[in-house]
Amino acid sequence: MRFCNDFRRLNETSQFDAYPIPRIDELVDRLGSARFLTTLDLTKGYWQIPLTKEAKEKKAFSTPDGLFQYTVLPFGLHGAPATFQCLMDKLLRPHTSYAAAFLDDVIIHTPDWGTHLEKVEAVLRTLRQVGLTANPAKCAIGLAEARYLEYIVGRGIVKPQTNKLEAIQNWPQLTRKKQVCAFLGMVGYYQHFIPHFATRASPLMDLVKAQGPDMVKWTNAAEGAFTDLRMTLCNDPVLIAPEFNREFILQTDASEMGLGAVLLQMVGEEEHTILYLSRKLLPREQKYPVVERECLAVKWAMETLRYYLLGRRFTLVTDRAPLQISRASDAHCDPACNPSLSRDKGHSLLSHFHHKPVREVRRSYPSLHSLCCLPVSVINQGAKVGGGARAHPLLRVPAQEP
Repeated sequence: MRFCNDFRRLNETSQFDAYPIPRIDELVDRLGSARFLTTLDLTKGYWQIPLTKEAKEKKAFSTPDGLFQYTVLPFGLHGAPATFQCLMDKLLRPHTSYAAAFLDDVIIHTPDWGTHLEKVEAVLRTLRQVGLTANPAKCAIGLAEARYLEYIVGRGIVKPQTNKLEAIQNWPQLTRKKQVCAFLGMVGYYQHFIPHFATRASPLMDLVKAQGPDMVKWTNAAEGAFTDLRMTLCNDPVLIAPEFNREFILQTDASEMGLGAVLLQMVGEEEHTILYLSRKLLPREQKYPVVERECLAVKWAMETLRYYLLGRRFTLVTDRAPLQISRASDAHCDPACNPSLSRDKGHSLLSHFHHKPVREVRRSYPSLHSLCCLPVSVINQGAKVGGGARAHPLLRVPAQEP
């Protein structure tokens, strides 16, 4: 059993430690196609870090049996995670190429068994030198697939843990805002496995808006989203770990409600998914013409995935070639009508990738349900025939076949 004190008053008066905590997705990506994994769990984490005499006095607390002071780092301090993470980063700095830590969860990864035990021994020797101990019951050595940070990783794949999927599958009916937020938090942690997550979860997100009673009004749309998200996650979703020495493929798309993107790589002759991204469109963005929404999707996806794409060759796959159309229409488009896609804020983004060729592909689908999917010459001709309509400046370019 671990107890936690109420240190809110102390946290208000103490200086916040801004040391960064690692991003979980970056740690998972570092594992790549490792064949052997070892996970270590440090015993009681923070309690292995001793306090100075001055710090002990500030951590005092009273009980019915008297006044006590902590001698080790307690839970509840806003600087405790940063302090512990800083310690682990310093200890593992000589082992950065094959070991990483997220607080007290350490993972060691190697491509072959011959060097794996040597790397594990080196990390354990470092921990022993500073007096840190691991819990043997929670450690595993030489696994092909390991449970790490709520994922199952190994052999180049990433998937959610089975017990988490079972909890999502058996989630009870949602009746209050707090319950809706809890469900969205759980499935949102695995949103990289769900295409167009933001759009598909939109009916549930609308239930937790600030206005309205605590009891949610359950609708058919909310029930559909609730069922859809659970079924999608529980349908054995699997992603691959990225190989940074191979070319990436970025596909983007936009709808009337949101933006979507998927990052892929070729494995043999097949495309395999690394992650999905999505977000809802703002009310003002929903008014953008179709081509501008597609261009916004490209801009947003590049900015979000710059960790993968910046400085590397990748293939860009989009609908309706929005970048080609917007480049050709710059002379006709007033940047004031849409600042987010103006030359300065839109096309300048591509300059960050100018040292690697970017290829834009025009895709065609069997069902074209939007006027903007028609050839541009047809749109302009229809505008003239209609008499009152005027084509958007982004669409006043010669028609190009895919």
